[in-house]
Amino acid sequence: MTVDPTILEKATTWTQGNFDSETKNQVRNLIENDTNELIDAFYRNLEFGTGGLRGIMGVGTNRMNKYTLGMATQGLANYLKLMFINETIKVAIAYDSRNNSEYFAKITAEVLSANNIKVYLFEELRPTPELSFAIRHLGCNSGIVITASHNPKEYNGYKVYWNDGGQLINPHDENVIDEVNKIGGIDDVKFNSIPENIIMIGNEVDDAYLQKVKSLSLNPSIIEKQKNLKIVYTSIHGTGITLVPKALDLFGFKNVNIVEEQAKPDGNFSTVKSPNPEESAALNLALEKAKLIDADILFGTDPDADRVGVAVKNHHNEFALLNGNQTASILIYYLINAWKENNKITGKEFIVKTIVTSELLKDIALKNHVASYDVLTGFKYIADIIKQKEGKEIFIGGGEESYGYLVGDFVRDKDAVISCCMISEAAAWAASKGKTMFDLLIEIYLEYGFYKESLLSITKKGKDGAEEIQNMMQEYRTKPLPPINGSEVILVKDYELQQQKDLTNGMITKIDLPKSNVLQFYLKDGSLITVRPSGTEPKIKFYFGVKTELKSADQFDITNNLLDEKIEKIIVSMKLR
Repeated sequence: MTVDPTILEKATTWTQGNFDSETKNQVRNLIENDTNELIDAFYRNLEFGTGGLRGIMGVGTNRMNKYTLGMATQGLANYLKLMFINETIKVAIAYDSRNNSEYFAKITAEVLSANNIKVYLFEELRPTPELSFAIRHLGCNSGIVITASHNPKEYNGYKVYWNDGGQLINPHDENVIDEVNKIGGIDDVKFNSIPENIIMIGNEVDDAYLQKVKSLSLNPSIIEKQKNLKIVYTSIHGTGITLVPKALDLFGFKNVNIVEEQAKPDGNFSTVKSPNPEESAALNLALEKAKLIDADILFGTDPDADRVGVAVKNHHNEFALLNGNQTASILIYYLINAWKENNKITGKEFIVKTIVTSELLKDIALKNHVASYDVLTGFKYIADIIKQKEGKEIFIGGGEESYGYLVGDFVRDKDAVISCCMISEAAAWAASKGKTMFDLLIEIYLEYGFYKESLLSITKKGKDGAEEIQNMMQEYRTKPLPPINGSEVILVKDYELQQQKDLTNGMITKIDLPKSNVLQFYLKDGSLITVRPSGTEPKIKFYFGVKTELKSADQFDITNNLLDEKIEKIIVSMKLR
């Protein structure tokens, strides 16, 4: 295979100048022996997107390494100096269990320190949500966590937060990108650390965070009576092991059974194919343990402990994995009912969900006189609503279908530590009424309707695939949709145009959310279809939401199957299969 001269020229520069000798040798080896890897490592620059960096680790401009990380950090440092003139700038840094995470965190700290920025660096791996907490707790201007979430072991990433504890949003995200893009090369990066600018943090921040988590408990007396609730927990080789067991113990749960085979942090995630709690295989060891001890509930957190998978016993007394919408619905249902029972509802409370998360959450909130706000996909938008409403309204909780939830506002990102505690409390509350978690779910469906959601992700490879996805979106935007599965489209929301059109009367109204290439189709029978191309992969995602009445608990299986069939008919009707 012939290498493009510009790629070869770019690679050659990495064999010269101020790159370390190991890097130079590795690049020379690629030039001489591995054309395919050379091309992939240098054909582009690893993009600093709105959330930061994420990529495969290794040498090259398209890889996560000391130099791409250094240039990103220098760009961030330059922007912080523009924004906080004549201030002592402070940045908190945390990292997860991935290979090289600690090394990358130290490089990041060193570059910031060299820019005369005060750095608070966690002495050991910690969950992402604790980083969000630490930013506000320590009065920082920004924060960084080294993680690639649930991606395969070859990946790592770099996520940037602002002074509110939330991930970067407009205008800061675009402005940081501009500053990063101005960095011409590694000679623009200050790598020479100023050690006195780096302060190591650990237990003192843990203790402050855990006390805030404990303060969220709405029913400590119920937990005391249900303290032996059998909980199985796996950190899937990630950071959750540092805080989830401690937090559950502080809450009062004394029967927490840890999956020891997965308790040790391990960047190779040696017991799973993927450390993603959305995938049932990642929870196999935990399920085995849960069955062995006849547990009441099971939790599995992802490597940076911001998302959690949950399993409970269903109405057949078999362990079943809850999906993200089901868990979010149970959590919101419990929170609102507990707030009501404790006479805490004042009319100023609200929840937040993303536009692709079940409408059931909104129905639960509104029926109980709690406001519900929809935001674009991404927890940073939930954090932004919390910031906007601070001091005026009271945030109860929120979540997204991809297994991320938050209770309370002292963290501004999804938090699996808090979620494990509050979902356990919901289970204790259910047990105090002689019910299981699955009983709660059925109770919700009986009261609000049986909501069922599904996701279909279609990959279209290469340049042609990207164009095909673009054409699909253009057609959906410009051509009237025929009835889908026999039901007319009555409302279309176009988040790119920031408007919605009521097709029953032609009325157009504004959508007060940032622009995003997303379409939603509301059908006359109550079904909802959301179409969303991925911003980073050659994929287009279709989210389906259907609902019907659940007439009685013993009709659960029949109704569930009917809704599955309905989703399949919608997919076929849209010619997606």
